[in-house]
Amino acid sequence: MIRLRDWLSLPLGLLTLRFLPELPSAWIIGLGFCIALLLWPYVRPFALFLLGLGWACVQGHWALEQRLPASHDGRTFWLEGQVVGLPEYSESVVRFDLDSVTSRHIGIPARIRVSWYKGPKVQAGERWRLAVTLKQARGSINPGGFDYEAWALARGLGAVGTVKAGQLVQGAESSLGGWRDQLRTRLLSIEATGRAGGLAALVVGDGSGLSRADWQVLQDTGTVHLMVISGQHVSLLAAVLFAGVALLFRWGIWPQTLPWLPVAVGLALFGALGYGWLAGFEVPVQRACLMVALALIWRLCFWHLGVWLPLLVSLTLVLVINPLVGLQAGFWLSFAAVALLILGFSGRLGRWTALVSLWRAQWLIAVGLLPLLLALSLPVSLTGPIANLVAVPWVSILVVPLALLGSALLWIPPLADPLLGLAGYLLEGLFQLLRVLATWQSAWQAPELSWGVRLLLILGALLMVLPAGLPVRTLGLVLWLPLFFPSTIVPAAGRAEVWVLDVGQGLSVLIRTAQHSLLYDTGPRWGDLDMGERLVLPSLRALGVQRLDRLILSHEDNDHAGGLLSIVQTMPVLEVMSGTQGALAQGLGAKDCQTGSTWEWDQVRFSLWRWEQARDDNQSSCVLSVEASGERLLLTGDIDQRAERAWLTSDGAGQADWLLLGHHGSRTSSSATFLKAVRPQAALVSRGWGNSFGHPHPEVVQRLESLGISLFDTAKLGALRLELGARGSLEGLRVRQRFWFRL
Repeated sequence: MIRLRDWLSLPLGLLTLRFLPELPSAWIIGLGFCIALLLWPYVRPFALFLLGLGWACVQGHWALEQRLPASHDGRTFWLEGQVVGLPEYSESVVRFDLDSVTSRHIGIPARIRVSWYKGPKVQAGERWRLAVTLKQARGSINPGGFDYEAWALARGLGAVGTVKAGQLVQGAESSLGGWRDQLRTRLLSIEATGRAGGLAALVVGDGSGLSRADWQVLQDTGTVHLMVISGQHVSLLAAVLFAGVALLFRWGIWPQTLPWLPVAVGLALFGALGYGWLAGFEVPVQRACLMVALALIWRLCFWHLGVWLPLLVSLTLVLVINPLVGLQAGFWLSFAAVALLILGFSGRLGRWTALVSLWRAQWLIAVGLLPLLLALSLPVSLTGPIANLVAVPWVSILVVPLALLGSALLWIPPLADPLLGLAGYLLEGLFQLLRVLATWQSAWQAPELSWGVRLLLILGALLMVLPAGLPVRTLGLVLWLPLFFPSTIVPAAGRAEVWVLDVGQGLSVLIRTAQHSLLYDTGPRWGDLDMGERLVLPSLRALGVQRLDRLILSHEDNDHAGGLLSIVQTMPVLEVMSGTQGALAQGLGAKDCQTGSTWEWDQVRFSLWRWEQARDDNQSSCVLSVEASGERLLLTGDIDQRAERAWLTSDGAGQADWLLLGHHGSRTSSSATFLKAVRPQAALVSRGWGNSFGHPHPEVVQRLESLGISLFDTAKLGALRLELGARGSLEGLRVRQRFWFRL
């Protein structure tokens, strides 16, 4: 007989996949299965662990094999597939997932995500034949950044692409996706005080109708979970249906010949599955429905086995079905939240009021999930407990029931419109309150913490969520002291830490000394995709940068200055300088980059140069030289070969140990004469993977190779880190390998 505690080994083995730097080979996995079978009669926990780990590795190999091969990267193929999920519309772009993809070419992934610029209206459930330029699903790798590649792998996305042409093959009239899309369109067309997008998020799980400002408010107040169909909404509906039958039975209204418990369980399960069906059964909803179903079955048949059984069984089943869900932050947060609630409420004494129970739940979530949020590099809302104390019952008890009832009655507009209108007004009122809280205190992005500090925070959180009255709870707060006095590792005097951030086809470089921070360029902005907001700011916060003493724009081209406004509006910047005086620089009162300007921070010397005879913005780029303990770094912006020749005649010309290639490695820069004069030991290039400009140009790469100059590329290596003045080597974050990283 297998004991319950033995089964803990199986999910632990499945979860280990998340932390593997690389997957073991097939023969090692097979050997592990054999060892597990041999040990089964003697050491079942270890055998279950090996079985779980082996199964997870098999699934990991299968997922990696479904990704686009390098030989197909950047090529255009005709393919056919079905639109799954709800398409997302943003300005003139529609983005959607294609599943069951077929093509006459070998190696095309079965599921991809595409963007169609100025494309037609696309509906879920339709089947299209498309000409798509495919690319590998690569993401930027930065300190504290979102891991796009892990997200894509967990969702089964083998590639991303841009649609060049297409034709509709089959409509979506009879499909679930088509029906959901029609319902979303109907909801978005309703006048509900501008909150129709929020109603669509709560009814069909589509958040594209909410603006970026709305999502920022939700993030700052820790209420994002309320606008996505999650376990909270699904379990609430099931609980309401179950409680309805239970109350009828308690009041003596229920028929005596009909057993109330099986009916209550069946009705609750039907409601949960129906809500999941309405939401499209995305992975988080599948997980929620499974957990609710197991909890109901446990209540019906296994009540005597304790409250932890349904959680453990659902955790194991979710991981067995798809071990890759462990790569998603939502998986960890959802199961951890349920575990915390069980832990916090199972040991209570006496009966609590509804308000006390609600506050207790918010306390458990806020304290218990904090270490996990920090470990996942997610922002922490300091106003979350207060916001959720109001928002959870507001949305769960008022808005969601009204929205669902109104949606069910859409075929009777005189009844549906008032219900949905009231739900919209209630949602708007909630957003007004959340905006006040978000203005008062935005979300906090903590710097990266050591593993030792993380373990202390976890232990402290576990102690603090224990039942009241236990004296060890105070010790939990003591273990949290390192969080209130964070220690960020800074360079020693005479050294500078340099980060060339991975911002795609653009540039942003952070330079830190012992007491100061400088940012050279801010990354690009493409439409609503602001790399300054999405990549640069999270990286600065993860590295513990609280303010910028100086922000230098090499020039005002979008790929160098696109993220400027989001940075200066969010983080204190003492001084802005620019190589060109365009609208951005003038609007911020930026100083000119003047040749010969020098300063020293913490025994690190900085100097500027700009070509006075420049004829365009690229030639006007502000060139920055940084020297620490005799080791020199040269940042050249987008200067071309004519500007390089002018620099060679300046007073600041000379050799450099490290050179950031001009214009992302364009052949109009980095001439052989310039490279021979600078004689760097290595060159750095910041560019986007598969960019349409062909950077770095093969001629530039050939020049570097002929001179024996090493090349470090953000597109291949992720963000690049260098400790200037230490005479050490340079490292790329992608080398800190996870098994899903492409090198």
